[in-house]
Amino acid sequence: MQTDKILAPAVTRASAVLDLLARTGRPVALAELAKTLQLPKSSLHVLCTTLEHLNLITRLDGGQMTLGPHVMMWANAFMARLDITQEFFASWDDMRVLPEETITLSVRDGAEVVYIACRNGKHPLGLQFHAGMRLPAVYTATGLAMLSTLPDASARKLLDGQAGGWPAPLTEHGLRDTASAITELQRIRQQRYSTDREGVRDGMYCFGAPVFDSRNPEAVAGVAVSIRSLEANPALEARAGHAIRKLADRLSERLGAVQAF
Repeated sequence: MQTDKILAPAVTRASAVLDLLARTGRPVALAELAKTLQLPKSSLHVLCTTLEHLNLITRLDGGQMTLGPHVMMWANAFMARLDITQEFFASWDDMRVLPEETITLSVRDGAEVVYIACRNGKHPLGLQFHAGMRLPAVYTATGLAMLSTLPDASARKLLDGQAGGWPAPLTEHGLRDTASAITELQRIRQQRYSTDREGVRDGMYCFGAPVFDSRNPEAVAGVAVSIRSLEANPALEARAGHAIRKLADRLSERLGAVQAF
């Protein structure tokens, strides 16, 4: 069955509008929406009026638009479905491993990760994680961990099909192409946790692992712990990797997962 035969164009356009407002993070005018999405202003005006009526967008006094309050209801429902944010923090505290380091919980949205829970540690990393933050999956420990649960063919199709091509590097250390990413995903499956060595931020190492639920063969979330690269050594890296793997397993069990990574 052809995918384009079953998609509703109006829903696709509405999703594109909401995605753009979410990515931009600032009020956007109708003209900018039309130019970026390459849609006629007339049809876009009707679409935005409908989204405004549904409280999915809010129109400011100057005519610019932002995400509306109804989106937060969906976000809250999604968070409630996962039901792992509190368990995430409590389980890490209970493990008493690297308690002062930064920990993050994220989900994958296509070729990006979206952070849904973060606790920034006492040791400065030069980067503050926050809920709603988006980063290219191939540069993050949680993203690589989640991508590693896809078959190679699916991961390759996803990475090769990124809009705009390979994402702009965040540092000099990130992966640079699909072939190297697939090799890294194969290594992660063997090691059972992922490693980001300064791919997101110079001076920061992150170790991640995928989280599963009872229904999906692919990861539904990813967890990571971040440390300063100056403090890294083989023993500490192994400790961080095994700890985050244990946390991921605990959260997966909480979600009813039966498979092991």
